Amino acid sequence: MAETSARSFLTAEWRFLTMLNWEVERPLLQPLVPGGTELDDWNGRLYASVVGFLFQKTRVLGMAVPFHADFEEVNLRFYVRRKTSRGFRRGVVFVKELVPHRLVAWVARRVYNENYVAVPMAHEIVARSDGSPARAAYSWTHAGVEGRLYLTAGHSLRPLDAGSVEEFLAEHYYGYVRQPGGATLEYAVEHPPWQTWPSEEAGFEADVRSLYGDRFSSAIGRLPDVAFLAAGSAIRVRRGMKILS
Repeated sequence: MAETSARSFLTAEWRFLTMLNWEVERPLLQPLVPGGTELDDWNGRLYASVVGFLFQKTRVLGMAVPFHADFEEVNLRFYVRRKTSRGFRRGVVFVKELVPHRLVAWVARRVYNENYVAVPMAHEIVARSDGSPARAAYSWTHAGVEGRLYLTAGHSLRPLDAGSVEEFLAEHYYGYVRQPGGATLEYAVEHPPWQTWPSEEAGFEADVRSLYGDRFSSAIGRLPDVAFLAAGSAIRVRRGMKILS
């Protein structure tokens, strides 16, 4: 859980987080690392992740915005950490985030300088007879090209195993964003540890080059190395603070 005294900016629920993860090489990510942070690894392995999920019950500064409470997001992210007097803060850097609403994208760009883009989006959550998810899929159209990610879930919902790669990928509680002029913005994201379903099948179908650029086209243009579905929870995003680079 993040440690912060900053005021809340956004509260919501994140649900059905479909997490597809690829092991990548350091030269791919190093130029994108914000000042004051360093790449974070799991047993010497670096990962980039494409994550699709549902925003639900969204409130900004305590207020619900009509027609903008429930929507999809798909993002590409990787993992960093920042050394403090109390140890390391572990966080994520977002390369690009897709959402279906222009207002959401505008606010995220304005407040955090995050690279949000508004595109047409849809999702499908297929439930089993017991109510658990059998399949989750998120789709979008970017630059006239359709894309999607999907995952077929196993039956057993379970806590994250301590020390597992899944725990590493899910348990980062800060966001870091490079700002104009070279500073770095740090903001906290609070939520309890998530339970997860294992993946039986997962895939990512997209024009990676047009979506994320040449640098990612070979790195994530294949089946993921690790995939799982997180149940999600209520979350709280705090206002950011600039840190020295």
